[in-house]
Amino acid sequence: MSGRRRAPRKSPQVRGTYPGTSGASTLDHVTVLIDPPMWPGPRGLLWSHLVSDTSLEELHAFAVRLEVPPRAFDRDHYDVPETVHARAVALGAEAVTSRELLRRLIASGLRRRRVRR
Repeated sequence: MSGRRRAPRKSPQVRGTYPGTSGASTLDHVTVLIDPPMWPGPRGLLWSHLVSDTSLEELHAFAVRLEVPPRAFDRDHYDVPETVHARAVALGAEAVTSRELLRRLIASGLRRRRVRR
């Protein structure tokens, strides 16, 4: 080894123009969060929640890039299978605990609770 130290790796940032948003937004920094795949769901897979602590527009734009279908959206989050988790992180989603994800979603004011009838 030459004794040179590597610079720490920065988390990837998503840049570009996103279709399906109002106007053509350019996002230099995305604040999309994903929790660990630990929720049992269809097809015998474990599922994660994908949220934004900034805006729903940002969340929908990220879902388009991630190729998550609109039917996966539920009030304030997308349900995504474990097979998508690593790709979401590679595209810039921040991997956090479920508790941290919920804390930040509530703090953002974007949390939409289910209304019981």
